[in-house]
Amino acid sequence: MSNPFDDKSASFQVLVNEEGQHSLWPAFIAVPAGWTVALAATDRAACDEFIEAHWRDMRPRSLVAKDLDAAKA
Repeated sequence: MSNPFDDKSASFQVLVNEEGQHSLWPAFIAVPAGWTVALAATDRAACDEFIEAHWRDMRPRSLVAKDLDAAKA
C-alpha cells in the first residue's frame, strides 16, 4: 500500500483534538477517536492553508495554560 500523503490528487481534511493540535488527514480514512473535523474534505493545499492560518501556537492547550499560570505567579 502506498502512502496516502504522497497522492497529490487525494482529498484531505483537517482534524483538531481537544489540545488544539491540528492534523492533515486523508478523507477516506475514518476520523480517529478524540479528533473532530475542522475543515471538510478538500485538496491538500487548502488544508495546508487552513492549518497555517489556525494553528499558530504548536504547544498543546494544557501547556499554554500552565505557562499562563506560571507567568501570573
